Amino acid sequence: MIGIEYTILATDGAARRGRLETAHGSVETPAFMPVGTTGTVKAMLPESVAETGADIILGNTYHLMLRPGAERVAALGGLHTFMNWPGPILTDSGGFQVMSLSQLRKLDVDGVTFQSHIDGSRHRLTPESSIDIQRLLDADITMAFDECTQWPATEAQAAESMRLSMGWAERSKQAFNEKPGYGLFGINQGSVFSDLRIESAERLAAIGFDGYAIGGLAVGEGQAQMFTVLNGVVSRLPAEQPRYLMGVGKPADIVGAVARGIDMFDCVMPTRSGRTGQAFTRRATVNLRNARHAGDSRPLDENCCCPACSSYSRAYLNHLVKSGEILGSMLLTWHNLTHYQDLMAGLREAISSNSLDVFIARFVVDQEIGDIEPLS
Repeated sequence: MIGIEYTILATDGAARRGRLETAHGSVETPAFMPVGTTGTVKAMLPESVAETGADIILGNTYHLMLRPGAERVAALGGLHTFMNWPGPILTDSGGFQVMSLSQLRKLDVDGVTFQSHIDGSRHRLTPESSIDIQRLLDADITMAFDECTQWPATEAQAAESMRLSMGWAERSKQAFNEKPGYGLFGINQGSVFSDLRIESAERLAAIGFDGYAIGGLAVGEGQAQMFTVLNGVVSRLPAEQPRYLMGVGKPADIVGAVARGIDMFDCVMPTRSGRTGQAFTRRATVNLRNARHAGDSRPLDENCCCPACSSYSRAYLNHLVKSGEILGSMLLTWHNLTHYQDLMAGLREAISSNSLDVFIARFVVDQEIGDIEPLS
């Protein structure tokens, strides 16, 4: 087998239950990838991330090329060895971070020159160098280099950005060295303009990739508009390869996107929220800074088996968060990642049993009930 292998095991409407085989193991889909931007999922040990149920994590080209450097990671055995994560890794190409983090960015048809947000040093990324960096990192799934279209954008701006990314996608494919267990994903762009999204999908399919991502969403357009884009473009992507919605998102975003045929997700939200005292539960988001938790002996979520819920009270979590203790960030991050992985497992089971509509209806009801106040 050259590349990665994706098998669809069940469907329910547009939703798919699948399995992705890579050089470092299999990924059950729909899947959520915890974000390990700089070679670590913040506030978590790799073993703890695996215990939440995660099969695959995400690393980032931009951050790792700046620090510690892709060549150093390669010399130390690759990113799997370097960060002690034996499972599959997907690496983002760096295009989004160049747009959002770098200073004095200069874009041209060949690539982008920018100054590091860390120390101001000058760097250049091209499709070829991005692919080479991801090869040095030993990513199981490499992402084509693209420009993440600014938001908001006019149709003319979105068209110019998308067509630049499609040219870079062709060059990324040419630069990628195919080998067993390793794959390259193309990235669909076009902002919220359906004709541009369709044009991008057709060009990517003509090039041919191991998977297809949808980029440039969850950047401010709102859930309704994001779902409208997905309704128009998902069916235009090759059905036999996995589909990845980049940077998404909240649990409700994920549930809606799975129902529309998306297989893979990543987002910093569960880890970032864990560090700011917010917890995702089956009954919406809970702010542990709220004074109402200070005397509450109940678990955060009685249906969750993570350490935060099985061993500690809301009162203690509130104390940790209000005191700024590191343990609070650790426990809430562990909980949030467990919640996301439990959600994905529930979606997989619902698709397999052809009961996705029932699962979604129950999810909506639970979210509408909200977090229940303790009895006085």
